[in-house]
Amino acid sequence: MSRTVLAVGGHIGDMDLTAGPTLAKMVDDGDRAIILACTYGERGHPRLSPEEYRTQKVREGEQFAEDIGAQFRVLDYSDGFLPDDDEAANQIADIIRAEKPDIVITHWRNSIHRDHERTAILVERARFLASLPVDSPLGRHGVRQLLHADNWEDAEGFAPDLYVPIPDGAFQRWRTAIQNQAFARGETYGFRYIDYYTAMMSAKGCLAGTDRACGFAVGGSSKFQLAGP
Repeated sequence: MSRTVLAVGGHIGDMDLTAGPTLAKMVDDGDRAIILACTYGERGHPRLSPEEYRTQKVREGEQFAEDIGAQFRVLDYSDGFLPDDDEAANQIADIIRAEKPDIVITHWRNSIHRDHERTAILVERARFLASLPVDSPLGRHGVRQLLHADNWEDAEGFAPDLYVPIPDGAFQRWRTAIQNQAFARGETYGFRYIDYYTAMMSAKGCLAGTDRACGFAVGGSSKFQLAGP
């Protein structure tokens, strides 16, 4: 039976980088994947204006999703200015009601980046709001599983308790797709994102007894699992 997974990031590219290999694997397994960015992430390029980089980021997000077989959405918020309010939470809740994901993936609750922290808070609030019997043509929906992705900017207190093995095909498709994003190639801050997350998958694979794996912290109860979601 196929499932729907919704990956919600603070900026375009966040979930592509951290949850992307898992999304590619799930698409290979016959599942449906949706990537939602809460902001454009447009203020991070040292040479392009925010307006120019916003256009590029949207194009990169659309292309990445297409390359791994996912859908792409972005909310109309600016990088660094994501609000922590019920209006934003309800926007995400409406997407949950409409798309009815079985699994939602987002950031860990603690981060050096405010947009990441606020995204995690908004997603947990949206998950609750979507489950309520409210007067909405979309109805209500309860998300079965909430997962927090492993992000180097969200490391404080993060401890994975679920490991998802990443087959070679899904890994190669992710790596090819993520190369098309400027920040991931190191063009913005100079950080070797792709090398870092590739190495991290190898390290997690050692723990999971496979070549590569992605680690997640399970929202709510944290019972250890060694399996795909």
